[in-house]
Amino acid sequence: MTEDFNNQTPTQETKPQIPFSTIQPATAAFIALIGIFITYQVGGAILTLLIFGLDFQKADVNQMRLLTMGGQIMLMLLPTLIFARFVYPLNTTQMLRVRFPNLKEIGIFILGLIILTPLLQSYLFLQNVLLETVSNYSPILKKAMNMLDELDKMIEQTYGELLKATSLFEASFVIFVVAVIPAVCEEVLFRGFVQKSFEQKFKPYFSIFITSLFFGLYHFNPYGLVALIALGFYFGYAAYVSNSIFIPMVLHFINNFLAVLAFMVLGSDELMGTNVKHDGSITAQIFVLLISALLFAGFIIYLKRNYSKFATVKGDNP
Repeated sequence: MTEDFNNQTPTQETKPQIPFSTIQPATAAFIALIGIFITYQVGGAILTLLIFGLDFQKADVNQMRLLTMGGQIMLMLLPTLIFARFVYPLNTTQMLRVRFPNLKEIGIFILGLIILTPLLQSYLFLQNVLLETVSNYSPILKKAMNMLDELDKMIEQTYGELLKATSLFEASFVIFVVAVIPAVCEEVLFRGFVQKSFEQKFKPYFSIFITSLFFGLYHFNPYGLVALIALGFYFGYAAYVSNSIFIPMVLHFINNFLAVLAFMVLGSDELMGTNVKHDGSITAQIFVLLISALLFAGFIIYLKRNYSKFATVKGDNP
């Protein structure tokens, strides 16, 4: 049994309580993950084929952006809200963590993201160097990586067209589609409904892990899977500690915004990039990884001991 926070942060004393639900919470979480995955991925693919046909790469880019945005809202966010209302009819907003944090809470978690980002960048670099080295001695791994590289190139080309912008207005629209909409839709599903439901059955950190695992798998990025799971775990930890869905939304937005900015400025997504370039020192990357890991561990320890200094404890939050 886990704690239901009653719109309080975990720093406050609360009595263990499982909210009323029409379906067992963990079962409901798995139903949502599977059902919305099918709805979003399969339904989105069918819509794309119906609207653009097989040659969708020649489709108007703004129409593709609108379809991407509409797909996330109609096939992910809306089903999540409807299902959450059905499963938790008496406390839907509570189970979706609808609590408005203060600026200090948001700021402290943004600081954690700033520390985590170079850690993930260094990890990805070293991971890809290792894979490239090992693949030279393993024909099977080499073939698998070649297949993944082709898939990665296809995904990059598709997203590359969506991210290109020739004006400030177009750039703003791209940011809205790629950073704002996913931050809202994905966080309501994963850190809102799914993780909170798992927390009613499992221990908090296991709930965070299993949610972040599915979060990583949802993105179909084999090379970036571990980094996505780690990022999702931090989002989940932020949601659990703050009991506010808005904090992981802000973190998710910042992460996506920086990725869009990196693409617009550098021509590639630096955080999740998979192309290994040996123009930097591996030793330097290991150093950055270790220092970032120590800083992040220190940050988490500090946060656990001092979060009550940042948290909103007023009982009038929705």
